[in-house]
Amino acid sequence: DVNLKIGRTAPLSSDKSRTHFPLLAEGTGVPYSEMLFFDDSLWSDHCEMVEGNCRGVVTMRTPKGLTTDKWMAGLEKFSTQGR
Repeated sequence: DVNLKIGRTAPLSSDKSRTHFPLLAEGTGVPYSEMLFFDDSLWSDHCEMVEGNCRGVVTMRTPKGLTTDKWMAGLEKFSTQGR
């Protein structure tokens, strides 16, 4: 069992690619190439940061929240770009 607490405790950073994703990959054993990240941030483009620093993570911006359409678009993007 993996119980990761990310985002509420140190290390905190506005650049999730430098903190959250390395912890996720290390803690779960899931490689970046098998990750799909949905970003609902209105103030920053975390997708751009993650794509640039965590090669292999597929990203989908969802500034209006995660809708069914965005979920399906993310899965489609993952199926064509992932792995």
